[in-house]
Amino acid sequence: MKALMVQGCGSNVGKSMLVAGLCRAARRRGLTVAPFKPQNMSNNAAVTADGGEIGRAQALQALACGLEPVTDMNPVLLKPESEVGAQVIVQGKRLTTTRARDYAVLKPKLLGAVLESFQRLRSAHDLVIVEGAGSPAEVNLRAGDIANMGFARAADVPVVLAGDIDRGGVIAQLVGTKAVMDPADAAMVAGFLVNKFRGDPRLFDDGYRYIESHTGWRGFGVLPWFGQAHLLPAEDALDIASGPRTDGITIACLTLSRIANFDDLDPLKAEPGVNLVMVRAGEAVPGDARLVILPGSKSTRGDMAFLRAQGWDIDLAAHLRRGGHVLGICGGYQMLGHRVSDPEGIEGPAGDTAGLGLLDVETVMTPMKRLSRVTATHIASGMPVEGYEIHIGRSDGPDCRRPFALVDGQPEGAIRADGRVTGSYLHGLFHQDAFRAAYLAGLGIHTAPRRHGAEIEAVLDALADHLEAHLDVPGLLALAR
Repeated sequence: MKALMVQGCGSNVGKSMLVAGLCRAARRRGLTVAPFKPQNMSNNAAVTADGGEIGRAQALQALACGLEPVTDMNPVLLKPESEVGAQVIVQGKRLTTTRARDYAVLKPKLLGAVLESFQRLRSAHDLVIVEGAGSPAEVNLRAGDIANMGFARAADVPVVLAGDIDRGGVIAQLVGTKAVMDPADAAMVAGFLVNKFRGDPRLFDDGYRYIESHTGWRGFGVLPWFGQAHLLPAEDALDIASGPRTDGITIACLTLSRIANFDDLDPLKAEPGVNLVMVRAGEAVPGDARLVILPGSKSTRGDMAFLRAQGWDIDLAAHLRRGGHVLGICGGYQMLGHRVSDPEGIEGPAGDTAGLGLLDVETVMTPMKRLSRVTATHIASGMPVEGYEIHIGRSDGPDCRRPFALVDGQPEGAIRADGRVTGSYLHGLFHQDAFRAAYLAGLGIHTAPRRHGAEIEAVLDALADHLEAHLDVPGLLALAR
């Protein structure tokens, strides 16, 4: 059973998309293929079929393979909770919360779990396509590495290195990476490719030959910019963008400092009748917004302070006075209540934080994490909803007597008496076409029927076509061993 690894010269060079495209290309050749990322860092997580959580990018790659996502596809997931600390998820379950400097000590102990997950995937599929993290040029992190060359050498997986020409300096990226790498690590690199080229790729012929001659690596092509990339779920919060400006109704989402599971917004961004505006730090909530969304957060109390620091609490009060609506999802739901209490210090220092007081509920953080896929019924429309829950904390109060949905016959979420403020723990709501249409219609937003899932499948096919047209895909797949 074979494997190939795609590493990059830095973060955000397009590794996740390259792996997704190669997975789809391999699947179309009749191979059973699975994605794998030894270590990921993201607060955009997916709930897996085996009841754990992995990075959203690996869930998308699983879709490209025609598979249900499982925890083995991303055995170590780091979920940042502050500037210096993160929750450590191992094979789908929370292990601990650690500071960055302490993770260096913990990291080598996780290699066994990483290799165990990799071997299970490798034994079950014809091909595993592995995604690195960050860059192997970060030689200060090489000791105990499990994300890049440390994994590649431990599992004997050949590497293709991707450079990003869009951010400039791609020759230095690739040649410089070779220069700083340990020779034994560099020997694992079987070739390179250049990603995100805008314009005529032939204009880079001299640069391409320079990289080949100065690294000794084989080039597998120059990949032009893929214009449909924005239609696929983003993994990094820095990549979240507002939707294209249309004549439609404005929906605003607050870009919290620890925003989580933000792919909830993707179907809204693609709606022709909707202007999805991501409100950044220092910006005001648009006065013409029909709906304001408070999204999920990896640090509810911390993001409550961040929200107030931007003056968004004042903006939300004004928005409601104008007759607007507010929807809080997961951590956003918790912020809408009167208080968020963390007596055990699960998300940070123990204590209480005053909420916005827009819903008559209170939240208490508890050690038990709710992590499950759910089937619910939206009470107002009667529409079925497939979604997932991934949160700590329990919310309760008088407004819960007006639930948003029913899950296994039990009430879920809360709605204010006037119907204009809603909270729910359910992620993935807007991926359901019928529910999305019904919910937007309730806000006076009428859209044409769309099949969001089919649109994502079509983009994955287009991505694979794009790779086939510009890269030596047969050559890349032939590297696997």
